[in-house]
Amino acid sequence: MKLTFPSNLAPVAVAAMLCVPVTAMAQSPSTAPTAPTTVAPTATAPMTTAPAARMAAPPTGNSQMSQRVEQRINELHTQLRITAAEQPQWDQFAAVMRDNARDMDGLLEQRGQQFASMNALQDMQSYEQLAEKHAEHLQKLTAAFETLYNQLPANQKQMADQVFRAQAQQREQHAMQSGHSR
Repeated sequence: MKLTFPSNLAPVAVAAMLCVPVTAMAQSPSTAPTAPTTVAPTATAPMTTAPAARMAAPPTGNSQMSQRVEQRINELHTQLRITAAEQPQWDQFAAVMRDNARDMDGLLEQRGQQFASMNALQDMQSYEQLAEKHAEHLQKLTAAFETLYNQLPANQKQMADQVFRAQAQQREQHAMQSGHSR
């Protein structure tokens, strides 16, 4: 079965995909997080599973999810070239990423346990709850990032803009390849 999104939900799906827990659930190779270094920004691997498919399946395990979130935190730390002066705001942003991942992991665990016995209405209600949580998480993440972003000097803001733009382009490209285009 091919999953498609109505065109009016595409912006919501893209916004939800910006939320770290969804990114953390992406099926990417499990590699240990690396220590931050100063390198030019690079794009991250595109997500390989449709959002609805990931939400329907039980999570792959807390340690893998935690590793993915930590890997993403380390990647962003490196790509944005966070300085010691920016570290307190970065730490707040990273804490929100971790909290969001833990919260979403619990919701996905619960959905995974109940999924086989859900009727169609319960499935839609469960998906609605996940979408609402994604929106809440994105609001928290955006507020934390705004505090960090506003402190960055112009050259780092440009770097952040490039990193996030590249990620958005990869998600868009992957969505088109997966048949989830607008």
